Amino acid sequence: MGAAMEDVREEEEGRMATDFFWSYTDEPHASRRREILAKHPQIKELFGPDPLALLKIAAVVLLQLWTATFLKDASWVKILTIAYFFGSFLNHNLFLAIHELSHNLAFTTPSYNRWLGIFANLPVGVPMSITFQKYHLEHHRFQGVDGIDMDIPSQAEAHAVKNTLSKAIWVVLQLFFYALRPLFLKPKPPGLWEFTNLVIQIALDASMVYFFGWKSLAYLILSTFVGGGMHPMAAHFISEHYVFNPDQETYSYYGPLNLMTWHVGYHNEHHDFPRIPGYRLHKVREIAPEYYNNLKSYKSWSQVIYMYIMDQTVGPFSRMKRKASKKDS
Repeated sequence: MGAAMEDVREEEEGRMATDFFWSYTDEPHASRRREILAKHPQIKELFGPDPLALLKIAAVVLLQLWTATFLKDASWVKILTIAYFFGSFLNHNLFLAIHELSHNLAFTTPSYNRWLGIFANLPVGVPMSITFQKYHLEHHRFQGVDGIDMDIPSQAEAHAVKNTLSKAIWVVLQLFFYALRPLFLKPKPPGLWEFTNLVIQIALDASMVYFFGWKSLAYLILSTFVGGGMHPMAAHFISEHYVFNPDQETYSYYGPLNLMTWHVGYHNEHHDFPRIPGYRLHKVREIAPEYYNNLKSYKSWSQVIYMYIMDQTVGPFSRMKRKASKKDS
């Protein structure tokens, strides 16, 4: 516990930590899942796919693609404005739909979820659905494990971000770090599914440019970029596992944006029960309140971004890590 206690002392002195919080215990979710299921076995009835997932994804994909075509002759100011205040919400919704699909929560057949993920990926502009699934499932299985969990910032990121200004820049660009970090730190060889994702995405992007012009494609890319940066919905990247309290490494958000984000805010509940679709996660807390009501949580994602940037004791090092064990190999 020495490194963790040193980080706590540095925070108490008002200085940003220079190392991660190191835990010498297993991640908390597997053991809590066993306890909850032993006490509340009816939670298993919540397992299974979301029957409306396909319809919800199709509606957002078609609306966003139509919006892109509608803006083909718009001014850049109009495109940027609509991208931030409208398109960003749609594309981030699709990003979190892909997150849901990575857990096979639309269909019981895994390949159907992958195909739907490729479809949900279309308005995002860059192929990421298949690659995201590979790394995200490791984040669940090996939460916080050094060298495996690519959700955690790299040493280079953490050492570069040292003050309010650099944290603000990091927040604006966090989607780039989130997407590129695993490709540099833990690259995985692409397979047929990645190739399929790439080809279909390039075909959609090229079709957009050919039939409607560069502005339509630019709108989609901008919607992804601004929606993943200084944006209320993007705060979930920070709120989920950034340690504002050294005794807790996963945090839930119980605010209204859950309605637009596949309820990813119920993040303790999600890590405890990744086989439950987002729209049912609130029932976990209702069934087993004794496990969740005493955990620290958030009601505002915008406040999380403000806290992260302005709190001088919090930064990219504010994550819980653990050493890899033989069973993690």
